[in-house]
Amino acid sequence: MSDFKTLEKPAPVRKERGSMTNFYQDDPQTRIATIRSGIPASIVGELSSTMGMSKELLLGSLGLSRATISRKEKDETALSKDESERVLGIATLIGKVQAMVEESGDPTGFNAAHWVADWLAKPLPALGGATPASYMDTFEGQKLVTELLSMSQSGAYA
Repeated sequence: MSDFKTLEKPAPVRKERGSMTNFYQDDPQTRIATIRSGIPASIVGELSSTMGMSKELLLGSLGLSRATISRKEKDETALSKDESERVLGIATLIGKVQAMVEESGDPTGFNAAHWVADWLAKPLPALGGATPASYMDTFEGQKLVTELLSMSQSGAYA
């Protein structure tokens, strides 16, 4: 029987600002390896800046503790698997929106990260009037929000 650890790819090192928003384009094995190894806590601040969203609002929507993230930033330690998965869920959502716009037309001047930040804050009838941001603290909630975006592109939901 093979050792599963030998199947893991090392997580890519992403140095450029805003690079986590490209996470959507990575193959599943790379995304899993990135989550397992944990992302630097500093990515949270970079992501909130890229989105034009306050760090407090981002942490709140992801159900992450400000104190814990601040401590990990100060200590320059990685986020846990769970924390990494939640943060990268937002990055994946941004990448999906960018891909949708590129598939549908001209993305010139479109800022997917800012669009996602705005969209997350708007109540949706499909969520019973709740905001998509209120679903971003769990994997299942992130999956539901992503499905809503996909349905809106196909015209199944307006």
